[in-house]
Amino acid sequence: MEALQEGRSLELSKELLRGAVDLHVHVGPHLFSSPRRQDSIECALEAREAGMRAYTIVDVFEMSNGYTWLTNRHVENFTVFGGLALNTVYGGMNPRAVKTALYYGDGAKYISFGTHSTHYQASREGRIIDGSFKPLSEIYPKFRKEELERSIRIPVDEDPGEELDEILKLIADHPHVYMDTGHVSAEEAMRLCDLKERYGYEKIVVSSSVTKISTMEQLEYMVSKGAFIEHSLGAYTAAQMIPLTHYYVEKEYASIDEGMDQPATGGIRVVADQVAAFGAEHLVMVTDFGRYALSTPVEGLRQFISMMLDLGVSPQDVRTMVKTNPEKILGLEPMDPECFPIREEKQQ
Repeated sequence: MEALQEGRSLELSKELLRGAVDLHVHVGPHLFSSPRRQDSIECALEAREAGMRAYTIVDVFEMSNGYTWLTNRHVENFTVFGGLALNTVYGGMNPRAVKTALYYGDGAKYISFGTHSTHYQASREGRIIDGSFKPLSEIYPKFRKEELERSIRIPVDEDPGEELDEILKLIADHPHVYMDTGHVSAEEAMRLCDLKERYGYEKIVVSSSVTKISTMEQLEYMVSKGAFIEHSLGAYTAAQMIPLTHYYVEKEYASIDEGMDQPATGGIRVVADQVAAFGAEHLVMVTDFGRYALSTPVEGLRQFISMMLDLGVSPQDVRTMVKTNPEKILGLEPMDPECFPIREEKQQ
């Protein structure tokens, strides 16, 4: 057995929170049947107390830059960012929603191509019936009409349609905005990376949902196109196959068995392996926390940091993934590393 890492300590995990930015946080409000752990002000206060610099709200129903505007008015010395996820609440591939989000509240900092409302994700949501996995679109015809038919697809082998073309041009015209691939397929995410050169948008974050289903070769290709690869703690450690959260007002659409038709993954060690393969400068660590059954996002990020230290990722690489890279993605002036010295500690 390998020796434990030098500097492995609770205090070090707390130190690495200082100046950190979590790009994927969920806060309330949400559906009655899927409550959140904190509202945006509560989360901002806790994050500020921990020494974090900022976090970004992902909301599957709203332009989250609306209540970031409110939060930033009432929480000093901290910044919350928001944006838009193109889910069916907004009609899917909707340029008008994107255009509005860019000028609403604090202004969108990201545009995501949907969470539950991508065709890839929605077509795979379902449950086990009589021993076999059945997608919701087969169980409920109404789901197919109202959700699946309105879901987002990225054309892989043809030119973008009129609506996607307009959205990509809007992102390119606002270089402070980054693109989040959303829960599309790996092939669709690669296509969005390919279109970066054609349209001229600058920053892409490959959603953790895509990261988890992609091969190393596919991820390497997206990295070569300048994309940041997102890893979320929620994707690896949150309890699975129970209705922790869901997107639909209809309770019968809860994907209780989501993921049970997928092969097992290598667990969170995959993150450390990809740090070694691609380099920390191409990855970001986020939580995707906010569900009421989990710890707070701030504590979740500390836990994620601790796990990476336990797997041998250096404190410097951790800081790159939780601070330096998110600063680049958000267009923040980098904070002087001298403000956040990493103290070397020895095992007892």
